[in-house]
Amino acid sequence: MKWLIASDIHGSAYFCRQLLQRYEAEQADRLLLLGDLLYHGPRNDLPEGYAPKAVIEMLNAMAADILCVRGNCEAEVDQMVLQFPVLAEYALLSERNRLIFATHGHTWNAEHLPPLHEGDILLHGHTHIPVCEPCGENGQFTLMNPGSVSIPKNDSPHSYMTLENGIALWKTLDGTQYLQSEIR
Repeated sequence: MKWLIASDIHGSAYFCRQLLQRYEAEQADRLLLLGDLLYHGPRNDLPEGYAPKAVIEMLNAMAADILCVRGNCEAEVDQMVLQFPVLAEYALLSERNRLIFATHGHTWNAEHLPPLHEGDILLHGHTHIPVCEPCGENGQFTLMNPGSVSIPKNDSPHSYMTLENGIALWKTLDGTQYLQSEIR
């Protein structure tokens, strides 16, 4: 199964449209969204093309393909307008006998780890910075972050990840790969 993984759309119809074009071009089977879909939040400027109602329409059109976790900007009212679950704190995936704990990152993160076994992966957004690095006291886990679709930080690109057959690829919204990691 091929996953396209993205985070932090923050209501940008402009960047959501590009993401969904990449989803189609990648021929992914499912879209995993790591939260902060509709609103920019008080710490961020409005992203380009801010239009939450348009984002709702685009995402609802493909609701059957989406798995989503709750970001710190999601609220119960969002669930009233979105046709797929958005209020789960985390989702669990399995890849190559590794558990992937997918969450937004504001609660569970490298400083506050969820229950994991050695070799497991903590996958989250929230920081708007793409990353793939060891975490945990002895580096026994891997932290992965796809970056942000609409409001990247630390000079990172507007980005997403794909995950297929144990290979994680980080890509810009034009499809250019800039990072790769193998899940063993």
